[in-house]
Amino acid sequence: MTQTASQTTSDEAQTFSNWLKQGTTTTHESLDKRIMALNPFADRQGYAQFVRTQARLHRVVSDWYQHESMQQQLPQLKQRDRLDAVLQDCRDFDISDEQLAQDQQAAEAMQVSDPYAAIGWLYTVEGSNLGAAFLLKYARTQLDLNEEFGARHLAAHKDGRGLHWRQFKAALDGLQLTEEQRQSALEGARQAFTFARNNFEQLLVPVAAKPE
Repeated sequence: MTQTASQTTSDEAQTFSNWLKQGTTTTHESLDKRIMALNPFADRQGYAQFVRTQARLHRVVSDWYQHESMQQQLPQLKQRDRLDAVLQDCRDFDISDEQLAQDQQAAEAMQVSDPYAAIGWLYTVEGSNLGAAFLLKYARTQLDLNEEFGARHLAAHKDGRGLHWRQFKAALDGLQLTEEQRQSALEGARQAFTFARNNFEQLLVPVAAKPE
């Protein structure tokens, strides 16, 4: 099949961040629907398990937020790390040391050693902060939580979610990557969504299935 000139121009003009979005849309939408079906905002018990899933996710990528060479490629990356906020939220819900250890083990079992795959993970985690505006609304209205108790990791950056996300995307789009490196990033993003989905199934399904 031959491409038209307009198709070629469109492909060339597509940014890296939009390419990642296109390549993960199905997985992302499936995860969002599953989260809403499990309704982690129905009560604080379910929400506490939701926070644990976030602790697992952020533990996987935290070292990459602190990685010197990655910070050179993605400016202000270190300041974006939300692991401390997630762990403070865990403490608000008295997550036990045993549970925290389980979450750390789950994160450590997911080794992300390839820096280009890590870019995909960072894309997924940063994107989740953009959508967290809706989750924070649910946390406030349904569970009486806020950015100072229980929902710290859902808080917006002081510069605003939109600007913070656009700055991150601009840094991504400025990366000079080979096709192989781009594919590694895409696989990393998909892996991050799958990891998140698996943790929701493990931690939230048992709570959602409990009789009232």
